[in-house]
This record gives sequence, structure tokens and C-alpha cells, in this order.
Amino acid sequence: MAKTWNIEKFKKTARKAAAEGIVLIKNDKNALPLEKGTKLSVFGRSQMNYYKSGTGSGGMVNVDYVVGIYEALEASKSIKVNKDVRAAYEKFVEENPFDVGVGWAAEPWFQKEMPLSDALVKDAAAKSDAAVFIIGRTAGEDQDNKNEKGSYLLTDEEKDALKKVCKEFSRTIVLLNVGNIIDMKWVEEIGPEAVLYVWQGGQEGGNAVLDVLTGAVNPSGKLSDTIAKNIEDYASTENFGSEKRNFQAEDIYVGYRYFETFNKDAVLYPFGYGLSYTTFDIALGEFSYDSKEGATLEVLVTNTGDRAGKEVVQVYLEAPQGVLGKPARELVAFGKTDLLEPGQMQSIEFDIPKYWMSSYDDSGATKHKSAYVMEAGTYRIYAGSDVRSAEAAGEFELKTLEVIDECEEAYAPVKEFDRIKPMEAKNGFKRGSEKVPVRKLDPNKKRKDRLPKVLPYTGDKGFKLKDVEDKNVSMEGFIAQLSDSDLIAMMRGEGMCSPKVTAGIAGAYGGVTDRLKDFGIPVGGCSDGPSGIRMDCGTHAFSLPNGTCLACTFDEDINEELFTWEALDLRRNRIDALLGPGMNIHRSPLNGRNFEYFSEDPMLTGKLVSAQLRGLHKYDVTGVIKHFAGNTQEFKRHHVDNVVSERALREIYLKAFEIAVREGEARAIMSTYGPVNGIWTASSYDLLTTILRGEWGFDGIVMTDWWAMGNDEAGAPGDYKNVAAQVRAQNDLNMVNTSAEENSGGDNLDEALKDGRLTRAELARCAANICRFLLKTPAFRHMLGEESALDKELAKAISAEDASLQELIEVKFAEDEMDLDVKDIKVAKGATTSFVITTTRRCTMKLELVMRADKNQPDVAQLPMSVFQDKMLVKSHTLTGMEKDWQTVTIDLHPAMVGNSYLKIYFAQAGIEIKSAKLKKDKDLEEMFKRGISEL
Repeated sequence: MAKTWNIEKFKKTARKAAAEGIVLIKNDKNALPLEKGTKLSVFGRSQMNYYKSGTGSGGMVNVDYVVGIYEALEASKSIKVNKDVRAAYEKFVEENPFDVGVGWAAEPWFQKEMPLSDALVKDAAAKSDAAVFIIGRTAGEDQDNKNEKGSYLLTDEEKDALKKVCKEFSRTIVLLNVGNIIDMKWVEEIGPEAVLYVWQGGQEGGNAVLDVLTGAVNPSGKLSDTIAKNIEDYASTENFGSEKRNFQAEDIYVGYRYFETFNKDAVLYPFGYGLSYTTFDIALGEFSYDSKEGATLEVLVTNTGDRAGKEVVQVYLEAPQGVLGKPARELVAFGKTDLLEPGQMQSIEFDIPKYWMSSYDDSGATKHKSAYVMEAGTYRIYAGSDVRSAEAAGEFELKTLEVIDECEEAYAPVKEFDRIKPMEAKNGFKRGSEKVPVRKLDPNKKRKDRLPKVLPYTGDKGFKLKDVEDKNVSMEGFIAQLSDSDLIAMMRGEGMCSPKVTAGIAGAYGGVTDRLKDFGIPVGGCSDGPSGIRMDCGTHAFSLPNGTCLACTFDEDINEELFTWEALDLRRNRIDALLGPGMNIHRSPLNGRNFEYFSEDPMLTGKLVSAQLRGLHKYDVTGVIKHFAGNTQEFKRHHVDNVVSERALREIYLKAFEIAVREGEARAIMSTYGPVNGIWTASSYDLLTTILRGEWGFDGIVMTDWWAMGNDEAGAPGDYKNVAAQVRAQNDLNMVNTSAEENSGGDNLDEALKDGRLTRAELARCAANICRFLLKTPAFRHMLGEESALDKELAKAISAEDASLQELIEVKFAEDEMDLDVKDIKVAKGATTSFVITTTRRCTMKLELVMRADKNQPDVAQLPMSVFQDKMLVKSHTLTGMEKDWQTVTIDLHPAMVGNSYLKIYFAQAGIEIKSAKLKKDKDLEEMFKRGISEL
């Protein structure tokens, strides 16, 4: 375990993780690895704009540098890059600059490709040994991929350019710098010699690609998704992208579970597939089954090739169809070898508990409704390097049905629909259907029947939260001191960019009022996102490989090691929780947020997220696993209802979260924006209390996604103000508010408490959840003044520039205009002054500066000043030495979505005097914001 911050070791680990996630799809004629001294021509517009991550909150990490693919190749001593081809792309980009789009989530998913002339390609082929062609795609929040050219499909320009390169070069290597899988029919059509998914590898991604191309790293990544011939082949496609309601008729048959059961011929590259530069023999060793514990299997892996490499062993289950119906294959275990030298062998042992081999009966067909069961029949275990090549490793038979775990109906659908069910056919199974069981138990009745008890309000007895830690008072006794108003305030997380926590991060929670702080409750901080820390004031952090890339490593150790370093990045920036990992299932390849998520398989997702949490927990920070649950599309994500059976919820969409809670000891969870089965997840008692806390034993906090709705019952409309419904469900924190004390979000907590829709006991229960979480955070120790040796060491790792961004001047803008104290504004050469502006109402503002050139400046002097808002340059203004009379400079600021905004004034040269600085309100956006938030 790392003991101190070491950026070079962090870089090395990230580079290794990104390389291990690269998947070699094709390698004909031993096109790879590239020999030392290879002369290489690099084609593809994306060499000019490497995508380190996707867009939105999961990708907005400010970094010191990004190593793109071309930059890594150019810097390599073993590769000679054709500069003439590069010059052609540089000229093209001058005339066709990068299209950044306008606003949030508006960046195009691809950039215009450069047409290639025959002469350029022929000349390059004559001077080069091989060609690399880079294809890039991004994606992200609020906008899904589409089955269109430039998104899921290649553009005509990309195909034409690639065809020309393949025609002239005897060795063409295609690199897919993408966040998720794309259409791959072009591989057979065009015929490049090698194809690799290199994903979005974070700021060290280009170096990772170089390592694999040159053979410094032997590729060992495996596909975390099935690649089918056509998007229509995915069972989810017919019910994806609806504006109102998605009936998940494919049920548990997601990804390879569907293809291996019903449509094997539609698969181009199976789940778990990935090539190596060497070969491996997977020999099946001893298999046994214990009626109490489950199955055990030994697998022997031998490197039979001539290069060192790693192999992934995947273990699958084929359960008897019984009355429930089962997938033909289901991943139940996996493991990755060490780096094996040629001829070296390694034994891997797998333990498969019975719970992993059971199925959930949501209908009562087995006479055991709402239970995990193993039906009578033969259970077969398969092992191999992917789902298709896995061979029979052992089997056992159950004479009678066994009940593995009894639960209760929870979060079942209220809308009737049909789901897929296998029916026997001549050569396997064909698609049949059955009615989905609908809800019988009312979650509101459960909630009323199970209301918690609470100690009566005692008033302040002098206890602080530290007394709970010291066991001087129980948590219940401590909470009893808090008034109803105190408890209500604690339910309201603050942000974004709250001045109460590290500058630029997403949220603050806990002791967000003076009264709460007086009780010794610290203010915890959380920050986006899964790809690294996002700080909107401009502070730099480290950008990680994306979720899909890390999933394709199939390696728990490298994920844990990487997030140990990420933990130190959080600690040095005084952030308690990272808003991630994102762990929703890749139900469809078209989900725009798949880059943040891991896989179509819940077990792979859950195991790797648990590893990341273990890494974070080594330094007492954590991840807020998200989005709980069922976030399978971005389009209309605030409103679209995901209608899914209880069985599919439990076996597919909740299973990864269950693993992260039970094995990863998750401490924090974020609910989704939208509803599942008619109830917004943030207000689902069944999801957050019956299942999460009741069945799984979760004792951490649940927070909403930022500006999330709640409703009281299936079919009732969602409402941003209905925070009472969220608290009743044990969604502890409503994110996000400008002021908890002033109820800036206008929620209904006080009203609901008075009219009986909410009880003090439910408020106290959520407050206790929050306080228990805070007791484990660095924020709690910092509040007590306990600076550890680690904290002191990490403080030295903050750069002077980043430190200055944290030295903020707080300004509360409550009226139509206000003066800034000019004494606070530093005007020396290279000086930066940073403000955090808090507004009571969302509005546009103008910054009005009265300024002039210093009288001692020569007339030819150029005196530039730049104004930044939330790290974005708003305007640069330059005075000359002749402008020695006072003048007014007015700068329009961007409208802020939230109540906090950063303002930075930077002087590149000395010589400017400022007489006054004033903020003025321009337009009130409060009503516009309330009307438009559902479309954000």
C-alpha cells in the first residue's frame, strides 16, 4: 500500500491499468506487436483529439497533461512516425477545428474525418512499414448514442479513408478510442490486419496504447460486452429510447445471456473475448460440489507461446431450465493469472457459492415466491477464456428444489407486460413469453407498518458527535438533541461548489448550518466522478481510464491498486467521497453513459467495483456507487419509467450493487434521476429500505442525484419539492441546495412533518445514517483538529496554482448589485484573485470594473487581464499604457445553473489600477430554472 503521494507511481499504475483493459480483437499475419524501428504512418482525425474520457460529470477532470496516442508514438524511441501525414492532418484541423458544441452535453460524439487523397496514402505506404488508423467517439450524460453514422456506426468518410489505407498498406492497425462498443461489421468488409479497442484511457491512455502496440505489454483485456452483428440483434433495442416508458421485455436475458440462449449466430465477438500475442492452454482440474457450500473448481493455465502474458479464466453456469427458465450461460466466477513466462503454469481455484447458482422466483411458479431457489436437475459448470469457448468442467445434480434465500416481494412492476422465456426447440431454445408478475404488496403499507421508533426531543444536552465515537452517548441519544428544524436541514445537501468544502466540488452535507456544526457535526464533501476528481474552480487532479476499460481488465488487483492512488488524490484535496464508481448495466450499447459503467454482466461489475472500494477505503475515503438503480438510458432520464420484472431487477440490475454492499462494504450510494416501476428511485421504500438496508444490511448513506424528484406512489407525478417522499424511503440526502437553512429548493419537509406525511423518527433515522457515515470520514478528524502525518505530507503535494484556487473570497450576492472590495484584488504580475459567489436566486450577472493604466506605464505597454468563471474564460481585456484615464469595463458572466459560482481575475502583467469592482444582476432565471430543470 502506498504511504505517501507519488505522482510517478500513480501514472505508472494508471498506465498499467489502461493497458490491461485494451482488447485485441483481431491480429492477422502477426501484424502486432510492432518491431523496434518500425516506420509508422498514423491516420484518422482522432489522432488530433484523443478522448481521455466521455463527457458530462464523469469526464470533466482538469489535468496537468494528457498523453494522446499520436503523442506517445511520436515520443517513442522504438517507432518512427511519418511527419508528412501528420502535417496533412494539422492543416486539415486548422480549416476544420474541433467542434466543442454549445452548452452541457452538446459536444458531437465524433469529429469530421479528413478525406484522404490517393497520392498521400501511396506516398505514406512507400515510406512506411505499417499504418495505424484511429477512430474516435465520445458520449456522455443527457444524450444517448444512436444507430447512426458518426455515433454507433462509422461515417462514410471514415470508411472511405480506412479502405484507402488498407488497400495501400500490407499492415493496417485500427485503434478504437471509444467509450463503449460500436458497430463492427466493417472489420470483415474492409479487412484491416489488426483491430484493438483501446477505450478512453485517461491522461496516460496514449502511453498504454504504445505499450501494447510495441509488445512492452502483452494485451490481456477481455470484452465486457457482447458485440453482435447489428444493433437490432440486441434484445433491448426494441424497447430502448422511449420518451415515457421502457418495458424491459428481454428480462434477465441481457447481453450474452440472450445471445447464448437464443441467437448465437448473431454474435461477432462473444462476451469475454480478447486475443494475446501468446497462446495459453486452459486445463480443467479437480471439480467438487458440497451440498452446503457450493461448487469448487481448479483450473490450470499454461503459457504455450513464446511471449510472457496474462490470461483470464471465466467460469460459467448452465442451470436446469425448470419452471422458471434460465440463461444458457451465466458468469459465476473469473480470475486473471499473473504474468506467465513461456512454459510457466499457474493454478487458479474458484469457489462458487450456491447463492450464485440460484434464481429468483418472482411468480411463485416453484411454490416459493420471492425466494432464491435452485431447481431440481443437472447443473453444469464451464470454464475457458470467453463465454463461447468455455468447456465443460464438471456437473452435479439436485434431486429436489432447494430454497437458498427467502426474501419478500419488493419493487415489482405495476404495469402488465410480457417477458421473454425460453421454450424448447430442436436445436436448443426459442423465444417464448410469459406474463410478468405485478405488485401485490403495497410499499406505503410496509412503511407505515414498520415506522422506526425515536427518542423524544431532549434539547441540547451538551453532547457532540465525538461523544458518540467515545461511547459517552448513543447515536439515538445524540440525535434526540436536534430540533425538527435541525433534522430537516441535515436532509438538504448543499452545492454545487459550496464554499463550506473544497472549492469546485459537487456537494456538501452534514453540518451545513451553524447549529449543526455546534453539535460537532462536520461538513463532508463529495466530488464527481468515476474518471477522476472534477473541481469546477480549475484545480487539477488525475484522470483515470474509463469504466469500460477498467472492466475489460477482468482484474481485481489492478482496480484496487489504482483506486488506492485515487484515494490519496481525494485525501490531498480534502474530499471525503468520489461520486462513483458508476455501475449500471450495459443493457444496450446505445446508452450514452456506458463509458462510466462497466459491463453487461452484474458479477463482473460488482466484483471490480468492490475492488475499487477496497482501494478507496484504505485511506478512509469512499465511493458513492451509482446510479441506484436501472439507469439504462440518458434520453429523458428524469422522467422515463423503466418497467422491469422483480426477477430481472434482482438478478441483473441490482446484483452488482448487492455485491458492492456485501463484499465491497459500500458506504454511500446515489439513487437515479428517474422512476422504476412507476416510483422514482429516490423515493422508493422498497428499493432503499426493504432491499438495500433490510436484505443487504447496508448502513451507509443514500443521496439523490443532483436535483432529483420524488413521488408518493406508482403513477403519481414526480416532483422536485417532494423531498419528504425521499426521506420516508431512507434517501438521506436531497442533493443539491444552495442553502439548507433557508430551504432554497423550496422542499416540502416542514409541511409534511406538520401534516403527518413524515415523522420525526424518519428524519432522525436519516440523520443517524448521515452521522454514522461522517464518523468514518477525514472531515470528522479534520474538524477535531487531528492532522495526521499523511495529511501534512499530502498538503505539500498541492501545487501553488491549485492552492491559490482554494484560497477563495466568499461573496454573498443577495441584492441587485454589490461592491467587491478592491483591496482584495491582487494586480501584480501573474496574480490571481478568486471569489466564490453565492446567489439567493439564480440569475445572470455582469462584472463592472473601473480601471486604468498606472501613470508610470509607457504608452506602448500592453496590460492584459482575464476573467474566468467556473474555470472557463469569459473575457480577456487589454489596456495600453496610453489609457491612463478611468474607464468602465463591463463583462457579461455566464448564467449559473446553481447558486454558487467561481470568479477568477488574472493579471498577466502588472500596471493596472482598479478603482471599483461591482457585480450587477442582469436577468432573473429562477422561474426559468424551475420550468426547465427536467430538461437539464
